[in-house]
Amino acid sequence: MTPALVFGIAVLLSLLTRRRWNSGTAPAAVPPPVAATPAGFDPARYGLTPSAELDPGRAGPPLPLLRRKELEALADSCLAGGWRAAAAYVTAAGDDWDERWSRLDFLTQVAAARDAWLTAWQESGAEACAAATVHARLLAQRAWEARDGADPQVAPAERAAAFKALLAEANTTARRAAELDPRDPGPWVVLVTTARGVPLTRRQFRPLWEELTARAPHHVAGHWQAMRYWCARWHGSDALMLRFAERAVRTAPPGSVLPGLYLQALAELEQRHGPLGLPDARRLRELLPMVASALAAVPPPNDQLPLLRHLLAHFALVSQQPDLALEQFRELGPWCGAHPWTATPHPVRAFDHARAVAATYASA
Repeated sequence: MTPALVFGIAVLLSLLTRRRWNSGTAPAAVPPPVAATPAGFDPARYGLTPSAELDPGRAGPPLPLLRRKELEALADSCLAGGWRAAAAYVTAAGDDWDERWSRLDFLTQVAAARDAWLTAWQESGAEACAAATVHARLLAQRAWEARDGADPQVAPAERAAAFKALLAEANTTARRAAELDPRDPGPWVVLVTTARGVPLTRRQFRPLWEELTARAPHHVAGHWQAMRYWCARWHGSDALMLRFAERAVRTAPPGSVLPGLYLQALAELEQRHGPLGLPDARRLRELLPMVASALAAVPPPNDQLPLLRHLLAHFALVSQQPDLALEQFRELGPWCGAHPWTATPHPVRAFDHARAVAATYASA
C-alpha cells in the first residue's frame, strides 16, 4: 500500500467518523475519539504544542491587554450615553475601508446591547455616514434575528413580517448613509448584505456590487456577504459561489485576508454536501497553497487569521497536503476552539488527531 493511499485512508476515516457523530448516531456517553491517533505521536518533535495544553476555548490568542482595555473603555463610554468616543474611533481608521468596517461592526454589537447613544450620535451630525451605517447594520442584524426566530413564541408569519419591515428600514437607512459620504463603501456593504433577504434578483444585485467595488475593490466583508448571495441556498449555485471565491484568491492585493474567502466557500460546500461535495483534490492542491501564501503575508495581529488557518489545515488534510496542514498547526499553537473541530463532540481530540495525521505524513 503506497504512503499516499495510507494517508488518504487515514483522512477519510477521520472525516467519516466526524460525519457519523454529526448525524447523531454516536453513543450519548463518552463518544470515542475521532480516530486512533497515529502511534508514537510526539507533538514536540514536530514543533507543536503538547496535547495537554490544547485550549478549545478560543480560535486564536486573545487580544493584547491594552487593546482589550481600549475596546472595553469605548463600549463603556457608549453604553453610558456618550457618542464622541465612537465617532473618534471611526475617524481614526481613515480610508482603510476594511479597518473602518471592522470598527463599525464593533460599534454595531455595542448598539445591539443599548442604542440610545447611537440615536444621540446620529442627531449630532458628527461622522454622519458612519452613524447611519451603524444604524443600518443594526437594523439588518435585527432583521435576521427576527427571521431566525430569536423568540420561539412568535408565529412564523409575524417573524416574516418583522424580517421584511426591518430589511426595508435597513435599506432606506443605508441609502441615506451612502448619500452622506459618497466615498464610503460601508453603506453598500449593508445593501449587499440585505440583498439576499429582500430579495433582489441577480440583475438587481449586480449594480449594488458595482457600487461597492467601485469604492473598495477588495473589501473583505463585502466579498463575504456577496458570496453568501451567490451560494446555492440563496440566489446562486455551488459553481457560481466557487467561481466568485476563486476570483478573490487570484485578485486579492498582498496583505489581505480576502483569499480566505475560498476556505469559507469550501466550508459551505462541506456543510451542505459532506466531503464528497468538495472540488477534486487536484483543484484543491492548486488553490490551497495560493491561499496559504496569501495568509502568510497578512500583517499580524489579525483576528480573522486563526479562523482561516483552522479551515486551511482541515482542507489541506482533505486534499492530501500534510506539509501544508502541518504549517498551519504550528502557527495555531494551542488554540483549537474553531470550526471544524468544534463541530465534533470533542474538539481537542479532533484537533489533536488532525495534527497527528499531518505530522505523521508530512515530509519534514
